[in-house]
This record gives sequence, structure tokens and C-alpha cells, in this order.
Amino acid sequence: MKFVINGGKKLEGTIRVSGAKNAATPIIAATLLTDTPVTLENIPRIGDVETLLQILKSMGSTYEWLGEHTLRIVNANINPDNIDQHLVRKIRSSILLVGPLLSRFGKAKLSFPGGCHIGARPIDTHLMALRDAGVEYAFNQEDGYYEFHFSESEQDTILLQEFSVTATENMLMLGTKHGLTIRLAALEPHVSDTAIFLTKLGYEVQGMGTHTLRVLPLQGKQASEIRHRIIPDDIEAGTFAILAAATRSTITIEGIVPESLDAVLIKLRQMGVVLDVEKDRLTVRGSESNLKAAKIDARIYPGIPSDLQAPFGVLATQAEGTSVIFDTLYEGRLQYIGELKKMGVEATILDPHRALVHGPAVLHGTTMQSLDLRAGATLVIAALVAREESIIEEAEQIDRGYEKLDERLRALGADIVRD
Repeated sequence: MKFVINGGKKLEGTIRVSGAKNAATPIIAATLLTDTPVTLENIPRIGDVETLLQILKSMGSTYEWLGEHTLRIVNANINPDNIDQHLVRKIRSSILLVGPLLSRFGKAKLSFPGGCHIGARPIDTHLMALRDAGVEYAFNQEDGYYEFHFSESEQDTILLQEFSVTATENMLMLGTKHGLTIRLAALEPHVSDTAIFLTKLGYEVQGMGTHTLRVLPLQGKQASEIRHRIIPDDIEAGTFAILAAATRSTITIEGIVPESLDAVLIKLRQMGVVLDVEKDRLTVRGSESNLKAAKIDARIYPGIPSDLQAPFGVLATQAEGTSVIFDTLYEGRLQYIGELKKMGVEATILDPHRALVHGPAVLHGTTMQSLDLRAGATLVIAALVAREESIIEEAEQIDRGYEKLDERLRALGADIVRD
């Protein structure tokens, strides 16, 4: 599947952000902690969500869509031995099933998770955290999956090896069985959203929004029906804001949480982007912006997310001067630079974590590979900026994290079709 884009057009209009992919996946996994029906609102209809639901279904979960973005899940008859390992290998977020399966059943078996190829993404932080929490594991070489079970030694406190979002979420869910304190926890908004969902299941979570979290076992009975609304996607909001600035368009982005975008908005203003924020609406006035180079330094929250480093790299191609791109988290996040160079961008990859981008550049249409989810969305921005036609191969990568991106951009005036 591919996107065919004729760029060079100014876009205009209003677009609403979807529910956060990075909140939806851990919360769907967390529904395994209960056999009570759970209704989730604002769920994005994206590839990773659909795959995760199919994994749950393989274990006996039932679900139905009550509306376009409202999902009801019932996990009353789950058999973890029936998990579809082929589906597990397709998405990175399948690693989030370890915590809830161990908490509910005391055991789990899981293939090495898949996902984007953005550099080394070992699950060592998860494995070490599980071990420290009293979980034993072994890798079944013949069948290609890990087997996990609780040991007799249960620990009250663990120290994560890094500020890992998914490891933090996994350990929160694991801790619902016996109680657990997690130090050096990640504090991204979707981590807090997962913690809030756990409180709706009846668990107490202390320290939300800090680097030390404590989850306590269930006290009393769970509610007969559980309902939760997923937070807006700050990565999607940032993507649309950068798209507006790079294409010199005026676009209003609705449904944002401004506090989650502090570092992104600061950097956009530093680069000369004219924007207004009013409650949950962000308006980017690209035609009024005077873009200039900057240092774009991706960090853990509340810094600029690594998922937005590549879109910022495209914005740098339209800015006056030389921008420095620095991504400390993943050594494979700069691969998109090679695709941009096909379009006429002058850029240099200094090492796996740093690049220089010289601007402003005139981008020319060409054929490009999506590479991964975020790189794919980045190349859509570049193609909308470019003159002539661009073809972006493997559009299904983009579908994993952006719901109906082509349809939503056409509503703003973009010339983009799916082939």
C-alpha cells in the first residue's frame, strides 16, 4: 500500500486529534486485570490497537465497537496459553501483556515483541524489573518465546534501569497483585492515564506525575461496569502543528492538552512559528511564520518526544540556517534523513544520534520508504511541502499510529490518495 501525494499546496481548516495510541495500548492490556466489562472511549482506530485486540481475542477476550471510537471489552474467559504468538511478534506494545497476565494468572508466555525498526530496542529493562520484582523467566529457544512465572521471593520495591514508559506501565500492572513501588518511573501523560485507569479498577496508585510510583493491591470489590476515556494524542497534535508550519498553512488543531506540549510549543516558537493556544485548541499560522534554524534535542518527558524528532527534522529543511538534530534515545531514528536527501535536502548524519540539516531547501517529489511509523508520517509532511508528485511506500506503517491520515488531510485541502 502507498500514498501518492502532490505537494506544494497550502492547507487550511480544522483537524481534531485522536485518542493517544500510547495510552490506548497499555490500557487495553490492563483490561486483562478484570473480568468486569470495560468501556473505553476515544480509542483510536489504528493498526496497533486492532492487532492488540486480536491478541486478546486469541486468549478468549470478547469485544465490540459501541461507536466509532467507543470499545467494550469483556475478559471473563481468558486462557493465556492460547495467545497468538504470531500476532505478538507484530507489535512492540504486546510486551505490555506480561504485567497483567502475571498479575491475574501468575504466568505468561510471550514471543519477542515486534514494532518499528528504530534501533536497538531490547526488553532488558522489562526483564530486569520483572526479576527484581520476584518474577522468574526463561527463553524457550525451540519455540521462540519467553516463559514467566512468580518465584517465592516477592519484592516490594524495584529500581528501573532507565525511564522506560512501557516498563513503568508493565510494572504498574504487575504490582496490582502484591503491591509494588517503582522508582525511576517514567512520567509521560500516558503513564498517568494508565495509572488513572488502574484506580478505576479499584487499585490505589500513589505518586502519579512523579518518578516514584506505588501501586497497592485491590481493596474491596471492583465496580460492576468500568468506563474510561483515553487522553488526546500529543504526538499527533505535534505532528499536525509541524505540518502546518512546514507547509506554510493555517490549521487549527482541536482536542489538545496544552500542558503535554510545553516543550514542543516552546521549540516551535523558537523556530519562528506563529501560533495561538486557547484552551484545547492550537492554531498554527504557517503563512505568517519566519522559520529559522534551531537545536532540536529529543528527550524523555517533559522534553521534546523522540516521536516528534523526525517531523521537526522536516521543519528544519524549511528554516533559514543549519539545525542540529540530537536524539539521545534511539540510534535508528535518523534513517529518514536518507529519504529527505532524495528530495534535495542537504543534510549530514554525524553519528547514530546527531545530524545537521541545512535550510531552506526546495523539496522535490520522489519515491520514499516509510521505514517506521513516525518516519512515515514525517515523509508525508515532506511530500506535502515538496513540488511535484511523491510516492510513500508501506503506508500501512503510518496506519499503525495515525487514524485515516489521508482522509483527514484531504479535508484540509491536501492532494493525497491511497493506492
